[in-house]
This record gives sequence, structure tokens and C-alpha cells, in this order.
Amino acid sequence: MTRALLVLGITLAAALPAKADITHKIQSSVQLQVDGAASQASRIGSTLAVSGSNVTLDTAPVLGTLTAGSAVGYTPGAYSITTAGDAFSYSESYIEGDATPSDTSVSSGVVTSLPMLGNTTTTSGGVAGSLAGTIASDGAMTITAGGAGTTATGQVVLSIEVD
Repeated sequence: MTRALLVLGITLAAALPAKADITHKIQSSVQLQVDGAASQASRIGSTLAVSGSNVTLDTAPVLGTLTAGSAVGYTPGAYSITTAGDAFSYSESYIEGDATPSDTSVSSGVVTSLPMLGNTTTTSGGVAGSLAGTIASDGAMTITAGGAGTTATGQVVLSIEVD
């Protein structure tokens, strides 16, 4: 009986159809990027601060006249000691604000003159130059570097899945 079951099991196993699914994928991509020029600038204003002890103001410090497109300007004050022989302290500080800058313009993707103010971050624009990328049908990849501010990325993914 055991022998009959063994023969029956082998016969049924041999009679089952084989299942083999094969999936083959090829994915390729090239990404080329040229960065643009950018500038972020914040104007700072003119400030004047005076502090002290045991000093007398003789002539007050003066900020200049504000006119459109120009910075303010400054004339320092004049002081004298109030009580001779006693300790004194004096501090006067001035920060010159930014004048109104001229406009910027873009020519051929490049900003020729970026603003320069009290607080400025500038990024130079990219130049494509000879930037290029290709992937042949056999998966051979050719990437050619460009100028400053460029990025080239190539990728080929091959996968085989057997179920």
C-alpha cells in the first residue's frame, strides 16, 4: 500500500505542468540641468546710536537728508565732560544704510550686474557649454560635462524576475 501511494505521488507530481514566468525590464534616463543666476538682497537702513554718562552734548550728531536713491550720510556730535575728574563713558555708533541700487537685467540667461547691498547672497548662473547626455540601445551611456552650474545624471536599470 505504501508503495502504491509513493508511485501515485510521483506520477501526479510528474503530471503537473511547470510554471515559469520571466519578466525582463530595461529602464534608462538622462537628466541635464543648468542652474539659473540668483540674487537675494536686503537693504539695510542708516542707524545712529549715542550713549554715555558724565558727558554733556555740545552739538548733536546729525543724519543727513534722505533723498531718493542715495544713502543718508552722517555728521558726528560734539561732547564735553560734565564734571572734570569724575569717571565718564561715551559711545557713538553709526551704520550707513544702502543707497537704492540700479535695476538688474538678464541677457542670454546671465545677470550681468547683481545688486550689492548690506545683506546679499548671490549665486552665479550656469553655462550649458557642451552639456549633453545619451544612452544607446545597448545601454552604453555618454555624459559630457557642461560649464559651471551644470549637472548631468545618467542611469540604466536592468532587472530580471523569475517566478
